Amino acid sequence: MSTSAGQPKTAVADSSSTSSASFLEVPGQKDGAPGLKHVASEGEMDWQAAKAFYDSMGSKKKPRPPKPKHAVTIAVSSRALFDMVEERKLYEEQGVEKYVKYQEEHESEPLKPGPAFPFVKAVEEVNARLRELYPDSEELFDIVLMTNNHAQVGVRLINSINHYGLNIERFCMTGGKSPIGYLKAYLTNLYLSADSEKVGEAIEEGIAAATMFTSNRTIHFSDKQLRVAFDGDAVLFSDESEQIVKKHGLDAFFENEQQFENKPLAQGPLKGFLEALGKLQRKFYAKGARLDCPIRTYLVTARSAASSGARALKTLRSWGLEIDEALFLAGAPKGPVLEKIHPHIFFDDQMFHIEGAQEMGTIAAHVPYGIGQRYNKSTPKED
Repeated sequence: MSTSAGQPKTAVADSSSTSSASFLEVPGQKDGAPGLKHVASEGEMDWQAAKAFYDSMGSKKKPRPPKPKHAVTIAVSSRALFDMVEERKLYEEQGVEKYVKYQEEHESEPLKPGPAFPFVKAVEEVNARLRELYPDSEELFDIVLMTNNHAQVGVRLINSINHYGLNIERFCMTGGKSPIGYLKAYLTNLYLSADSEKVGEAIEEGIAAATMFTSNRTIHFSDKQLRVAFDGDAVLFSDESEQIVKKHGLDAFFENEQQFENKPLAQGPLKGFLEALGKLQRKFYAKGARLDCPIRTYLVTARSAASSGARALKTLRSWGLEIDEALFLAGAPKGPVLEKIHPHIFFDDQMFHIEGAQEMGTIAAHVPYGIGQRYNKSTPKED
């Protein structure tokens, strides 16, 4: 077969060959140099397309969880992460066998988001930002599903997690037994649950913990910034000053705070979690992202600024911790302020503050610690 000068030649493979591959002669080759270029056959192109597809699938895999010793580990119960009010009612009224059977029959139906869901989503957004800035770092949040559910219920939980695209790889399902004994084994920095008894057990074990309650309104949460609000006394700080209020009144409290203004308060149950948040914040600051940091912390306290605020701020300073915003309310309701902040979670030790937060649309978490628990008479709604 002849061709005009300068045009490539096509060499057709022997018809007896099982391959349909063809080759093109490449112009401009020197004498003695290979002059044929491989052209993929239809079968080879199919294989290459399949390989490209699977390669792209690999790039979309969930990122690997960090090693626990480097991570800020947050253990979340299934009833905090998902809305399981109806399932819980079935369990209480008809027993565990009916409950497990129901979950198996509905395992393809994703559970609805629960009170901790917006918080977990915001945490994962922070992780995404950290991975962009520090691709090889394992100083990240790690979410662990910590539940006393039976393993048979795990399929529905896994399906629900995958449905919402959550990156939760570590589970602890204890089959009806309390999971509290596993919290330290998982190196837990914070435990969130809908079960106040288990939260109390965790606090007694020295683990930061809180009982989650839903808000009474549907509100919008920031999907770019994790916002965490803390009460001061009996949450970040010990209840030593609150004991004076309860036993001797406000005047004695103000006198005590002014007298000991330069003496740091002892730490409360959530101090360690604020410290962990601060550590991650500093990673963003180191990259010049202080003003664009995806973590923001708030102190929302009933203390008065002039008469008792200095000791709170000096205590944080003595710990080497920063708080982004400090709001001293002098006994005013916290709900309206929290409504403006829209935190993903608000920690407080007083039930009436939890209820006030709920009414204004804030997801609140009760910390059962300190003398204030003797005065908590009401229980907020869980649904």
